[in-house]
Amino acid sequence: MQREVVRDLFGVESELISVAHELKTPLCLIRQLAFSLRNDLSEREMMKIAEQISVTSERALRMVNELTKVARLEDALFDLEPVNPKRICEQAVKELEGYFAMNHRKLNVRYSNNFKLVVANPELLASIVYNLCGNAMYYSEKDTPSEMFVKSVDFGHKVRIGVRDFGPSLPMNIYRHLKTGFLKAPTSIAMRPGSSGLGLYIVSRFAKYMHGRVGATRHDDGTTLFVDLLASNQRSLF
Repeated sequence: MQREVVRDLFGVESELISVAHELKTPLCLIRQLAFSLRNDLSEREMMKIAEQISVTSERALRMVNELTKVARLEDALFDLEPVNPKRICEQAVKELEGYFAMNHRKLNVRYSNNFKLVVANPELLASIVYNLCGNAMYYSEKDTPSEMFVKSVDFGHKVRIGVRDFGPSLPMNIYRHLKTGFLKAPTSIAMRPGSSGLGLYIVSRFAKYMHGRVGATRHDDGTTLFVDLLASNQRSLF
């Protein structure tokens, strides 16, 4: 029993270190941007820095809010219902426009004609889409497009929401974890420096809560990360 407690404590400590590392990145950027305001800048340069601070702080706050949601999953407070994934994706794209533009990235969207509504919680699904898109933005090369897609899979029984990026390929250890459909804890991602995999961990927890699974496809020039969710019997009218 004592060994199990020690192992659990080390596991919690490891997760906290990973979370702290992920939150440190936007906070350091905000501090750096704030210091730059002390310089003699033009009005245009100051407005640009202010926008960067706003976008970065919103990202950090969203991350904290999503971690709070993860802690509340066991309370079963997030009801599942038929949700239009296209609508959720469009909202996420709109929210991320400034973030992508600030980092000189592009996001294209492709919807199949035959996808259905999904059984999901709108709030959790929005977080999944946001994290998948943010992950692609972070790892894509400058001025390269990422592509988000929605399509039916498994003979129409499921709907796949995925994002393709053009960055370093996903390491095999993370890929093997995702083959099980779930990432148990934030895990540092080699070849993709600066990430603890916190976004993927959040996606995994939310997908599992909604009876879905996370998956990945490795490419020579990047990675596709996706979530498969149960299709609703109610067909999409959009």
